[in-house]
Formats: sequence, structure tokens, C-alpha cells
Amino acid sequence: MRELLKELCLADGISGDEKAVRELIIDKIKDFCEYRTDNLGNLICFKKGRKTPDKKLMICAHMDEVGLIVTGIQPDGTLLFGTVGGIDPSVIIGRQVRVGANKIYGVAGSAAVHNLSKEQREKAPEISAMYIDIGAADKEEAEKYVSLGDCIYFSSEFTELGENRLKSKAVDDRAGCAMMIEIIRSEIEYDTYFVFNVQEEIGLRGSRVSAFSVDPDFAVVLEATTAADIDGVSGAKRVCALGNGPVVSFMDRSTVYDKELYALAFDIAAEDDIPCQTKTMIAGGNDAGAIHLSRDGVRTIAVSVPCRYLHSPSCVIQWSDLENSLKLVKKLTQRICEL
Repeated sequence: MRELLKELCLADGISGDEKAVRELIIDKIKDFCEYRTDNLGNLICFKKGRKTPDKKLMICAHMDEVGLIVTGIQPDGTLLFGTVGGIDPSVIIGRQVRVGANKIYGVAGSAAVHNLSKEQREKAPEISAMYIDIGAADKEEAEKYVSLGDCIYFSSEFTELGENRLKSKAVDDRAGCAMMIEIIRSEIEYDTYFVFNVQEEIGLRGSRVSAFSVDPDFAVVLEATTAADIDGVSGAKRVCALGNGPVVSFMDRSTVYDKELYALAFDIAAEDDIPCQTKTMIAGGNDAGAIHLSRDGVRTIAVSVPCRYLHSPSCVIQWSDLENSLKLVKKLTQRICEL
């Protein structure tokens, strides 16, 4: 699964521009299930199992990643931009990026430190004060290569850190996509829908559409979630920790999760000796926020891989957490179908 995750993370697909990721996923699963793409771009798959359950189960993850988008071209040829999804401005400055369909390289810059006032130096940087430098001499030259609305991607290598950790862009949520592909390519006990959603990072838009279409009774959302397990952070603010296994949430800012499914996940983890943790802070949100409110309501649970530096070019996860998340999800989805 490590090579699969690498391919997925290195593919580019910010919200609204997920085509390359979707095509890569289709290439991986086309011989193992039925699939279709809806009008918004969600990839909806159906995998036949050995049995047909009484209730319909949907497993999902989102294909899109956070990124930037060109909003203007200045007279000196530098590019103005906005964010697509929630990005801390401080992770942008100095980063190498790729712009547009032609993947033009550039660098995110801002005013030189010696030109900032004391007050400006003490504040967090603002997006409006940044630009992308693609090496153009002026606006006319830049317009030969870049247009307004072009997507901007972080240029980030997929790197192994030590023996058990991985660093890349887009781990949120290509980790979830990788787990779903692995399950689709295996034998499963019960008929299951698998949905690769679009536009999660800008308001859970794809899942709002796909959940209505599939109309499941149960949903399992696969995600990556913030881990703040670094020196100087203690208590609930650590949220979750690398190495402690998959994260099963009881609540976040968009969902109060099904209590029976929450308890079931921890029961399975205890029975199978799978390390498992919960989020110690009510924060963030994911596609569950839209899914559990669809139609007559959907009983929903989220299983996430703990990830440091989320929504940055350098997300870091522990390989064992991804493996254990997959183990838990396989057992959990079978038990849900037996409820």
C-alpha cells in the first residue's frame, strides 16, 4: 500500500480539479467493481460481496486536497492567489509550487523582512501580502503561461522519515483513498458502496450529492486528522498522536457520531488487539457532516489516520497507523453489516 499511497499523494487534485486523481483511482479499481462518475465528479463504486446485507453500507473518502488558485497577475509578472481549503498562510511562504495545466514552477514570496514594520513582523503573514514568482519579466510574459483561475499545487516529494513515517502533500485524504482501493481489490463479505468524493475541503460539497444518490443506511468516513503530539503541547490540545493507531471520533464541529458505532469500533480494536484512540478535542470536520444529514439521516462513523502538519506541503503520518486503520475498517464494516 505504500507505493499506492505515493502515487495518490503525488497526483494533483485540489477541490474542483480532481480529474487526475479520479482517473488514477479508476485505473486501480476498474477490474474489481462497478463504477460511475456523477455530474459533480464523485466516483461512485459498487463492490459485490458474498452476501447482500439488510442495510446499505457506504464507505467514503475525498479525493481533493488543499491548494491555491490564481486570482490576478501583477505588472511585474508575479501572481496573486487565494486559498482553496483551509491553509495556514505561514506554511506557504518560500514554498515551491506548480501552476496551471503546464505545471509552471514558481515560488511563493512576500515582502522582504527589512521592508516590514515592527508591527508587521510580529503578525502572522496574510495571503493578500503574498505572491507567486514564476520568473516572468512582466505581466505580458506571465500571461503566456498562466491564466486567472489556474490551480496552484505545492511541489512536495513523497519521503520516508526514519523507518516508519512518511511525508508528503495530500495525505489528507489520499490515505483514505488508498485504504478504500485496498478493500475494493480484496474479497469482501457484504455488498458495499465505495465513494471517492470531490470538494470536501471547500464545504463537504461532493458528499452532499453522493450521499443523496447512494442513500445508505450506514456510512464509514475514512480520513486523516490533526495530530499535535509535539513537544510543548499537552492534554486535550494534542488531539491525537502518531503511533497510537486509528482515530475514532465521538464528535467534531460538524458531526456527533453514532454512539453504537463508536463503541463497536473500540470493542473490535480491543478484541483484535488493534491500537485505537479518539480525538481529545472537538475540532475540525469531514464529509460525515453532510452525509449523516442526508435524506432520512445516515448512521455515521469516521476512522482517521493521525497526521502532523495537516493541510501543508509536508503532512507526516506513521505507516503502522495506516495499516492498523485498514485492519480496523475491514472488521468494522463487516460487523456493521451484521447489526
